[in-house]
Amino acid sequence: MPECSVVSRSWSELTTSELYAVLKLRTDVFFVEQKVDEEELDNRDQEPGTRHHWIADSSGTVAYLRVLVNDEPEHLDARHIIGRVVVRADRRGEGLAQQLMAVALKEFTGAPMLLHAQQYVAPLYAKFGFVAFGEPYAEATIMHISMYRAASTAANG
Repeated sequence: MPECSVVSRSWSELTTSELYAVLKLRTDVFFVEQKVDEEELDNRDQEPGTRHHWIADSSGTVAYLRVLVNDEPEHLDARHIIGRVVVRADRRGEGLAQQLMAVALKEFTGAPMLLHAQQYVAPLYAKFGFVAFGEPYAEATIMHISMYRAASTAANG
């Protein structure tokens, strides 16, 4: 898979153009394509600890994820939550989400992490050491499974 450049920024580092491109991708996929009817702008993007990771091409942002930091763990010791993982339809299957995951996990090496995966994508996260727990559940009419990754010292193990 060709290596694409991953950009990582906090809220205060985002330009208005970068923010627009990220929100356009999230809206195009979650609302238009997947028909999600839940709140997209949850105010978590702006939190000082949130990290935004994305890949762009000449047409805009092609892949994105964010890492949130909770004051209290949501599960076991995981205070870091990966979410809003999204890849533009025309660029799926190129390994872009894997590249974003590798960068995010490297940035937070040593931190236990949690994510709420759309169930059909769970095998992708399992490659990075995430283990499903609990029962599958519907979130925004899409089946999800919660996944946990214990603290590690390497980006992929």
